Amino acid sequence: MSRSGASHDLAIVGGRVVDPETGLDAERNVGIVGGRIASVTADAITARHTVEAHGLVVAPGWIDLHSHAQTVAGGRLHARDGVTTALDLEGGLLDVAGHYARAGEEGRPINYGYSTSWQQARMLHVGALPTGELVDILGHFGDPAWKRTASDRQLDRIEEHLRRDLADGAIGIGLLVGYAPGVDPAEYVRMSAVAADTGTATFTHARDLVEHVPHAVIDGAEELVRAAESTGAHSHYCHINSTSLWDIDRVHDLIERSPARVTTEAYPYGAAATSISADFLAPNRLHEHRLTPASIVYSPTGERIADAARLDHLRATDPGAVAIIHYLDEHEPRDQEVLRRALGFPGTVIGSDAMPLSWPAAVADPQAWPPPDLTVHPRGAGTFSRYLRRYVRELGTVSLVDAIHQCTLGPAQILEPFVPAMRTKGRIRTGADADLVVFDPDTVTDHATYDAGTRASTGYAAVVVGGELLVENDVLRLDVLPGRPVRAVAQ
Repeated sequence: MSRSGASHDLAIVGGRVVDPETGLDAERNVGIVGGRIASVTADAITARHTVEAHGLVVAPGWIDLHSHAQTVAGGRLHARDGVTTALDLEGGLLDVAGHYARAGEEGRPINYGYSTSWQQARMLHVGALPTGELVDILGHFGDPAWKRTASDRQLDRIEEHLRRDLADGAIGIGLLVGYAPGVDPAEYVRMSAVAADTGTATFTHARDLVEHVPHAVIDGAEELVRAAESTGAHSHYCHINSTSLWDIDRVHDLIERSPARVTTEAYPYGAAATSISADFLAPNRLHEHRLTPASIVYSPTGERIADAARLDHLRATDPGAVAIIHYLDEHEPRDQEVLRRALGFPGTVIGSDAMPLSWPAAVADPQAWPPPDLTVHPRGAGTFSRYLRRYVRELGTVSLVDAIHQCTLGPAQILEPFVPAMRTKGRIRTGADADLVVFDPDTVTDHATYDAGTRASTGYAAVVVGGELLVENDVLRLDVLPGRPVRAVAQ
């Protein structure tokens, strides 16, 4: 609806407005001017364009701290899932200034940002391997070259590179230490000290727990927590569900007893996804996580791997392929309870761990919309809507208001001490960024599956990014790319 002489650029009227910061949960009208919220009021307002939200919920847009899907197409899938900001903080990128510049030139549908990558710095300075986007380096995850013991000079170069990226706005340090389980724990402490010194944070894919790998160099949870304690760094525990599995209670207890600042995230799926060349997917290691070759799906073809010989063959011939790993069976009550506890731990936020899209050669334009049905992990298209459907509506294990907090204000507060942009996200108040979702809590749902991981979620009357209407009535606008960069300010 358009109106002349309007006082706002965009108005969302008659909706149930939920602001997790102030506790507001009431019918209000929200007026937007120039990318910011200009009014939240019970009074009538006018605008050039109006979204009718009667019977719907109006909330801050979902904030995803853990997404490797940083392309235009990946951002569009996120937007259909209600995400207005998606950051790659677990893996990160190297030379972030260049990545920010390229993303700005291309445009992005939602807000974006990156940590600096310890793994890629190691690949470059220890392994003499190429760096780039995640899709470019997946084939090197199992390469022993970057996992060798680093010399003092190599460690200095890694630190120098990370500090340069932090000065250029990188949002902390991404530490995929779980893929290099033999690295000296002192190196992890050193990188945590860099985060502490720069006033940022670490975002860690932790090493294995000793319950899974008794001969591990160090217990992954102990390492993360103790490094935070000894350095004073803020440590974020990425996808705690997939690295802790059946031992989640012991990890939670460790975090609760620690005086350090350790934050956590989880996603609402029993399966994970990663490079098929990862060390822990070697056939002789599958038992450590109660896996068999049949627990693994080879994404390029959707094939369930038949046996160890086939797994060895794929790891050797296509090491960069994405594998979907079925850890927890969500239809089995004990496994479902593990996932529920991971998601319900106090302070835990929702993060998708969305994988980059691997387009088939037959698709001429990888930016085309809609994407084909790809065999990729569904979390890149459905994480937040699945959480609302499954845990709020079906299981009733979390209230709608608390779920909104986990998807919005919680992630913003994790970053806001050193990321100024996050202080005006995750809220609905005058002056906050106009990153908003309008959805039907009774129908919002995911449609992505393990066989068709790019099917978009539905139930969103509107997704607004920076004041721009990006999704309306579950229809994505392809003519706008309103996403803006999110950067840290290191000390």
